[in-house]
Amino acid sequence: MSTPRPAVPADAEQLVELRALMFEAMRGEAAPGPWQRTAADLLTRRLAEPERRLQAYVTDDPEHPGRLTSCAVGTLEQRLPAPGHPDGLFGFVFNVCTRPEHRGRGLARACTGALLGWFDAAGATRVDLHATADGQALYRGLGFHEHSTPLSRNRPAAG
Repeated sequence: MSTPRPAVPADAEQLVELRALMFEAMRGEAAPGPWQRTAADLLTRRLAEPERRLQAYVTDDPEHPGRLTSCAVGTLEQRLPAPGHPDGLFGFVFNVCTRPEHRGRGLARACTGALLGWFDAAGATRVDLHATADGQALYRGLGFHEHSTPLSRNRPAAG
């Protein structure tokens, strides 16, 4: 099994490719579009920041140098401190994906575990994520559990 490593700006395009594969697995379609260029540009910039608030761990394909097989991406968010969260640091995990031909080998678990280690080292007192039914066992095995009923709001359509 490939050992996860921190992503670098040069990995941005493939991280977006893996993100599209994730959407395809979740929704049955990759939905290509302008979001991909925007995501690649954002990843390139954020992965180059010396004080990273966005981190990604990836695994490399040993048979195809330069090709990523799996990833886990997350952000560290500064909120107001609260009881149980004295520094107000929270993590959010997203974009966990493995190429279909490499699934079932523990790569997503390894990348997510490395990302959780980064959150721990940064002092995040809680890490959240949204899991599909297929991902539940992976995340529960890493210590995740239900926290609260999530609510969200999308920006209203321009009228």
